[in-house]
Amino acid sequence: MDLRIFTEPQQGATYDTLLTVAKAAEDLGFDAFFRSDHYLRMGAADGLPGPTDAWITLAGLARETKRIRLGTLMTAGTFRLPGVLAIQVAQVDQMSGGRVELGLGAGWFEEEHKAYGIPFPKEKFARLEEQLEIVTGLWATEIGQTFDYDGKHYQLTDSPALPKPAQAKVPVLIGGHGATRTPRLAAQFADEFNIPFASIEDSERQFGRVRAAAEQAGRKGDELVYSSALVACIGKDDAEVARRAAVIGRDVDELKANGLAGSPAEVVDKIGRYEAIGASRIYLQCLDLSDLDHLELISSQVQSQLS
Repeated sequence: MDLRIFTEPQQGATYDTLLTVAKAAEDLGFDAFFRSDHYLRMGAADGLPGPTDAWITLAGLARETKRIRLGTLMTAGTFRLPGVLAIQVAQVDQMSGGRVELGLGAGWFEEEHKAYGIPFPKEKFARLEEQLEIVTGLWATEIGQTFDYDGKHYQLTDSPALPKPAQAKVPVLIGGHGATRTPRLAAQFADEFNIPFASIEDSERQFGRVRAAAEQAGRKGDELVYSSALVACIGKDDAEVARRAAVIGRDVDELKANGLAGSPAEVVDKIGRYEAIGASRIYLQCLDLSDLDHLELISSQVQSQLS
């Protein structure tokens, strides 16, 4: 079971804060550092000092870390043209020595688009499908060949399809709760399928849909990695769990029901239940980025008990 650290910097974080967390995650043996791709805070957080850009952040981290993998849950398809995104991700992959993964989603948070003058199209899912075709198509084009694409939303002509990532294939993550289109896209394009903030029962149901879609598309169902993203609030005792829950403005019972909360033993048990339904990777949503002791506890008391 891989444990990955997942951050939400739009709630309020500087690059230096993210660098500190990423380096701590690397030193503590976590598999990866991921971040969201948002430009506006959500809920009651003040969002200060303001947003950071996901791929600029990852470019910086690519040069200041050595081992840990880096990626997005999820890059918003509404923010970047697909040809530009393919260049950005390939460059950051080169800068990291081949440690980048691309989570790509349709985009959904209309308010952030209004706040920063970003178009918010109605046909987001159809655009996402074209974006996946273009980004993966550009990377797969042999050097010396050109890439053309004539879609409803995007057209590319005589693209040199450069630069190439350092990896022979950048892992692509697709995720979500959709019952039909999401599994189909995952079956066609994804190396990993992620379901965020879902119960064990809902996760098992969605994993099954993706496996069935993969097999229908001519792939083996277990060819994909299946992962979950869950909020983490872990403490050595009840008082520490309550303190951490209060800091992030959440209720302990709610966190235990819907996330990974409680003692290390409780959390190891719940992770085992996600593993039993096919998850081999967990993204731990860490909302208090100043609490490095939280990461240390997870590393020493949870990660150490997982196979």
